[in-house]
Amino acid sequence: MFGVEPICTVLQVAPSTYYAAKQRTPCRRRLRDAELTVEIRRVFDANFQVYGARKVWRQLNREGIKVARCTVERLMARAGLAGRVRGRTRRTTIPADVAARPGDLVERKFRATAPNQLWIADITYVATWAGFAYTAFVTDVFSRRILGWRTSTTLRADLALDALEMALWTRGSNDLTGLVHHSDRGVQYLSIRYSERLAAEGAVTSVGSRGDSYDNAMAESVNAFYKAELITMQGPWRNVDDVELATLSWVHWWNTRRLLAPIGHIPPIEFENHWTTTQPVNNTQQHDANQGVLT
Repeated sequence: MFGVEPICTVLQVAPSTYYAAKQRTPCRRRLRDAELTVEIRRVFDANFQVYGARKVWRQLNREGIKVARCTVERLMARAGLAGRVRGRTRRTTIPADVAARPGDLVERKFRATAPNQLWIADITYVATWAGFAYTAFVTDVFSRRILGWRTSTTLRADLALDALEMALWTRGSNDLTGLVHHSDRGVQYLSIRYSERLAAEGAVTSVGSRGDSYDNAMAESVNAFYKAELITMQGPWRNVDDVELATLSWVHWWNTRRLLAPIGHIPPIEFENHWTTTQPVNNTQQHDANQGVLT
């Protein structure tokens, strides 16, 4: 190591210049960068440490902190913060060997104009020290809201059925007649109990026809985010109980706080609430509301 004065001699710089620079008041940009770095790290840590510069930038602006995206990128790089990138997915369902299979009503067109028009369902795996665990999700295509989920140590039919029951409970008294429920060709989703439960709600079953992940691409995408943002980031996992508790936290974050680009960079529940408040009220509903009853 060399002292300040020998270095200044070699560089032909007066030592007084160095000491003056050390005592100089930080410029406005440096002070602003320090303040923003604190906020950036807060947003990054509060969102499972998975947000990249784009989502951190959008979240800061949602909170009223005006900052340029390039500034967020620069400060995140300086602080060593980087978003999570999704990895490859892996199929976990076993094709059902049945002669009569429901048709593919979606045909890879995952679009909906209102809640409860199209639900998608799929199962993914999680490696733990105690063996494999499996998590099933049911998601509303309209808002990307995860309506139901379940974690188990087996791929039994009850795993998918429990996730469906939670989704039905989440929607409460909503009329689900005509709802299209889309999944892959796994035996869990083509079981008699699962099909009968959907039929009891007036829902229509749809199954991917080509037998690859693209037939259920949006559900596979949810699985990929789950694996990248939670399972890989916070592992390794001891057992299914640890996975279940962490999944509960992640699903709540996804639904209430995670910014999703396809719905305008807002969380799913916020998107649904905004849609509900902008829907016209017919005369019958308005009359009942005035009477204190809303049907």
